[in-house]
Amino acid sequence: MSQPHVLIAGGGIGGLALALTLDQIGVRCTVFESVRELKPLGVGINIQPNAVRELFDMGITAADLDQVGLPAREWALVGQQGQEIYAEPRGTEAGYHWPQYAAHRGKLHMLMYDTLIARAGRDAVQLGAKVTGYIQNEDGTVSAQISQAGGRESVETGTLLIGADGIHSAIRAQMHPDQPPIHWGGALMWRGTTRAKPSRTGSSFIGLGTHLQRMVIYPISQVDDQGYADINWIAEVTFDETEERKSGWYKPAKVSDFIHHFEGWTYDWLDVPALLNGAEIAYENPMIDRDPVETWVDGSVALMGDAAHAMYPTGSNGASQAIIDARTIGVLMLEHGVTPAALKAYDDALCGPVSELILRNRGAGPFGLLNMVNDRCAGVFTDINDVVPEEERNAFMARYKAAAGFAIEQLNNASPTISQGAKVTQ
Repeated sequence: MSQPHVLIAGGGIGGLALALTLDQIGVRCTVFESVRELKPLGVGINIQPNAVRELFDMGITAADLDQVGLPAREWALVGQQGQEIYAEPRGTEAGYHWPQYAAHRGKLHMLMYDTLIARAGRDAVQLGAKVTGYIQNEDGTVSAQISQAGGRESVETGTLLIGADGIHSAIRAQMHPDQPPIHWGGALMWRGTTRAKPSRTGSSFIGLGTHLQRMVIYPISQVDDQGYADINWIAEVTFDETEERKSGWYKPAKVSDFIHHFEGWTYDWLDVPALLNGAEIAYENPMIDRDPVETWVDGSVALMGDAAHAMYPTGSNGASQAIIDARTIGVLMLEHGVTPAALKAYDDALCGPVSELILRNRGAGPFGLLNMVNDRCAGVFTDINDVVPEEERNAFMARYKAAAGFAIEQLNNASPTISQGAKVTQ
């Protein structure tokens, strides 16, 4: 094969970030996405400063991101009685050189897709094409087995295959046939958006409640002339584990099915029942992940994004890590060429630490402060400093941010992952 050609299974945020990266460094690629038509589906998503930096370096601008979301200004934890537990500025207001963005997942997805098509051409993405498996060839190439819309089967051969095909990854299933089933710890989430007035700073990410029952609330659009925005919310309750509860993913739900868990959650700054009742549609999701695996690589094949490291969304870093995966693969191709050696270097760099992050998020990630408060006072307090002193709260959050790769000084002092104009010479 004269010119390297990377096959990407999955056209989600991670797969598109990789395709944009490869186009940037001069590597031909094709994305195979199972859906026949991409639409701006989903609800809210947070992109951390480390990943926003990478989007900027791909040529996606702040003006572009302002069309699909807005910079987050604050991250706050609040007790079920409305008491302040912890709050800190986010993005540039915290001292980062880059903002954190709260965005509509589907609109961000379409922004990345449209950008890729404009740069690489429509043939860069094949819709209605699901990669179902792979074959490692004797000449060092890899062939992706593809199920086309309509039932036709085909094979596409390339230099490398990257599985960005999500938590139900067929690539991962072949690479790790004995992997345990999807893990569910008993938490059920209902997601939706409501047109309402933002709370606190006007762009705050708010975690409200206890570790067993909580709300996550943040705006994902700029406010209109009347002060209203699209408010993303997640209502979460932890149950005793049952198999039947973890079967549905983005299953449509009625607010009346779960609003009773949040009756009485009314404060002078927020009316949770009114927020929930204002949603046009809600979705039910189990909070699921996968146990870490010892490697993300099999020769000429690698996993990335949720296929590699599906994790609980407690740290708002699942999509951000997928973007970091893509950029790491890109920079290592600059060093090692479009080769299995680049994939091995990627595996060596990220598999271990990100696997630790999966397990850390099972312990509630940054929301672990709620567990700490509950253990010490059952969530009943007047002054949080009497329960968890400020120094201890700050140290807890600093440890999480360091593990997740967005400690301020570490990020601000880091050189660009991929230098402008860098090209693979192979």
